[in-house]
Amino acid sequence: MLKAVISLVSLSVSAVLFAQQSHAEEIKEWQKELNHEFADPEESPLEKKDFKKFESLEFFPINEDWRIEASFEFTPFQKPFTIPTTTDRLPVYVQYGIARFEIEGQKFEFPIYQNLELREEEEYKDYLFAPFTDLTNGFETYGGGRYLDLRIPKGDIIVLDFNKAYNPYCAYSGRYSCPIPPAKNDLALRIEAGVKAWNKDEKH
Repeated sequence: MLKAVISLVSLSVSAVLFAQQSHAEEIKEWQKELNHEFADPEESPLEKKDFKKFESLEFFPINEDWRIEASFEFTPFQKPFTIPTTTDRLPVYVQYGIARFEIEGQKFEFPIYQNLELREEEEYKDYLFAPFTDLTNGFETYGGGRYLDLRIPKGDIIVLDFNKAYNPYCAYSGRYSCPIPPAKNDLALRIEAGVKAWNKDEKH
């Protein structure tokens, strides 16, 4: 009986370690792809002076705790609205749903959006957009907030993996027009995960 219990415990520990390793490998691959994009002159948002010296983006250490399985509520019949950007462009979004989760004893209701123009394209028909701000902005991370790319979940759970939080292109160049995270998407805590600020000028 004791041997059986020990075996079960060992299997459980192994499963947890494997899941953590798999998650870490997934994030490393995502970071690799992001760096590849930034190193590609056809895709990179970097200014020429920055592109010449580019080696890698800076990331927080990968942390399994920032992969959050949130409850998800679909919110139909929402009225479309425009999200202000860093220019005069006003893209139209609709609130697709709300993610509910708890971090560090705080409960959050986090709106998630869908771009009305993008959803007409086959590649992006299930694409969801989650811009956010947190207490690292203007210090370790870009002052204007960061983004998460999501897909429409099949059930009532949605994974918010802040290890994949990335900067808008405006963090790298003034050539771009970037949505400004709505006030409802402000998370009043330090999210030490994902992409850090691009340069020292962004870290006040």
